[in-house]
Amino acid sequence: MIQAQLSQDTITSASEEAFSLHEKSRWGEKKHSHIEYSSVEALALMQGKKLALFQHSKPIDVHALLKKIKRHDKNIETKLAVFADLRKKGYIVKTALKFGSEFRVYEKGVKPGQDHASWLLFPLREHETLTWYDFAAKNRVATSTNKKLLLAIVDDEGDVTYYVCQWFRP
Repeated sequence: MIQAQLSQDTITSASEEAFSLHEKSRWGEKKHSHIEYSSVEALALMQGKKLALFQHSKPIDVHALLKKIKRHDKNIETKLAVFADLRKKGYIVKTALKFGSEFRVYEKGVKPGQDHASWLLFPLREHETLTWYDFAAKNRVATSTNKKLLLAIVDDEGDVTYYVCQWFRP
C-alpha cells in the first residue's frame, strides 16, 4: 500500500510503491523525488485500498479527506464518480485546468507525455443545466486544443453516461 502525506492541499508520496504504480498506470504526477496526486486521484486510490494518507503522522480516512476537499470543491463527488469509472475501464485520466476543463482523457494504452489526450472531459450531475452557450464554449475549447468534447453525466444512483461531441464537417 502506498504511504502518502497531506501537507496543506498537496498529497505526495516518495514510496517505491508510488513510483511503481506511476510507471505502470500513470497514477499521479512524477516530480523530482516524489509522486504528487490530485485530490480525485488520492480519493480513488484510498477507496480502492491502495493508498494510506497521513497528516503530521496521523492517519486520514477517505471520509475526512472528502469532507476537507468538499469545502473547496462542491463537485468532488461527481468528479470522483466519473474519474473512478474511467480508470476502472482502463483509461488514463488527468486534470486539465490549463485546458479549461476538469479532466483530459487518454485512449487506452496511451501514456501522457508519449501522446496527446483524445478528449476534454466535463462531468455533470444529471439534474444540472448546461446552457447552449456553455456547451458551445466547452466544444470550442476542445476543438481549439485538437480534442473531442466528452460530457459525463452522473445520475442519482452514481452511474455514468458519456456523450462525445465534436464538430462535423460534411
